[in-house]
Amino acid sequence: MAEQKQATKGKLIVFSAPSGSGKTTIVRHLLGQEDLNLEFSISATSRESRGTEVDGKDYYFLSADDFKNHIKNDDFLEWEEVYRDNFYGTLKSEVERIWAKGKNVIFDIDVSGGLRIKRKFPKETLAIFVKPPSVDELKIRLKKRKTETEDKINMRVAKASAELATAPLFDTIVINDTLEHALEEAHQKISDFINS
Repeated sequence: MAEQKQATKGKLIVFSAPSGSGKTTIVRHLLGQEDLNLEFSISATSRESRGTEVDGKDYYFLSADDFKNHIKNDDFLEWEEVYRDNFYGTLKSEVERIWAKGKNVIFDIDVSGGLRIKRKFPKETLAIFVKPPSVDELKIRLKKRKTETEDKINMRVAKASAELATAPLFDTIVINDTLEHALEEAHQKISDFINS
């Protein structure tokens, strides 16, 4: 049985990027490309749901205690405590669920989580870093969203500089200068990886 399960392992496609780089837009586009046979990995979190977020669709919402129990039981592929008792992570069962359907898993995940997945599954993972054309352009994009205060934007930009320094640790970098080009490049890289 274990050998059969091994044979059904799909590929893991990790997308990481600073906030505002366009990673989520790229991931959503790729999910619609049937030739890539992708399914989105839903993360678990201990934070409250926001607005219209749905449990099991946007996130798996767990209490902090439940999350800690999953950590104790080694149920996570990767996890992180972003703030005190505010956890995010990828359940192993989520990847197994998608692999059981014969699909490849795509992640929209932070830099440290993405690199942890790559370390655990070096051969099965393609880790893609989405880079904005510049930090200034990133700041413009975040301002255009009109969802955050100037302080919050400055925090994100400062964090982005640290995240950009990790780009060389990824398998490949897609520069999101023009969205159309970034979509084509990401599709090609994934297609080559899946078919290799």
